[in-house]
Amino acid sequence: DCFTDYYSPLIKRENIKKALSNKNFKLIDKDLLKIDLKKVLDGADFVFHLSAQAGVRASWGNYFNTYVVNNVLATQKILEACKDLKLKKFVYASSSSIYGKISKIPMNEEDKPNPISPYGVTKLAGEHLCQLYYLNYQIPTVSLRYFTVYGPRQRPDMAFHIFLKALLKKEEITVFGDGKQTRDFTYISDIVKATYLASINSPAGEIFNIGGGHRVNLNYVINLIQNITDMPLKVIYTDYQRGDMKDTFADISKAKKLLNYYPEFSLEYGLKQEFDWIKFMLNKNLI
Repeated sequence: DCFTDYYSPLIKRENIKKALSNKNFKLIDKDLLKIDLKKVLDGADFVFHLSAQAGVRASWGNYFNTYVVNNVLATQKILEACKDLKLKKFVYASSSSIYGKISKIPMNEEDKPNPISPYGVTKLAGEHLCQLYYLNYQIPTVSLRYFTVYGPRQRPDMAFHIFLKALLKKEEITVFGDGKQTRDFTYISDIVKATYLASINSPAGEIFNIGGGHRVNLNYVINLIQNITDMPLKVIYTDYQRGDMKDTFADISKAKKLLNYYPEFSLEYGLKQEFDWIKFMLNKNLI
């Protein structure tokens, strides 16, 4: 990890603290584009490529170059370093953002991608690179299209983090649009499970949707948060943001069949867990 300042590196270091105490874990505090990856990856059986510059709304304008460097060039460099390795699996973290504006839901892996944000374009480019290196160099790649991941340690620019923090600080929240836009929310533990299952169960060269089975609109989420916490949220509605998708919903039938992936965690449970984490981080003055 190179601990960019897209959001506070202090939060990232707090998030990684438990892993640092594990004797089997090693953190390399470097930029992927500036290290000898062949040396780092020597002897690896599996590569989980989760690094990226995230965020739809920040991917426009001058900041796009950061997305190209961290999402496209870094992916190509990692794949190049894996060409001569005998990997069992290379798992790439993609995004539901690659679908963009499509005419039907749920979204199926066979649907034609149509990203409507620069971020989505770079994540789709990463998928294409994985496929190219699978076809030409037999790197056993698998791409996972994560659908709106939430839970403890969530990025501070994401909606649930913003809502729960505002609730505790007795601040108002802004909803872009009318609140009727829907998302397929996926709890972090289900994402971890799916990522692991992909490394052991997936045939090489495949792409999978990873969703949580909780397609609800934001107004429903806001009401659920108020019910869970027994605290009121003041909501301000404003215009939609460029690049935001109106609806997402994952068809996970392929992941069920080939990965044996079945999401386990309810939206209510996941929100409670994230709420407790937000309280913990506020008490430590980290957010």
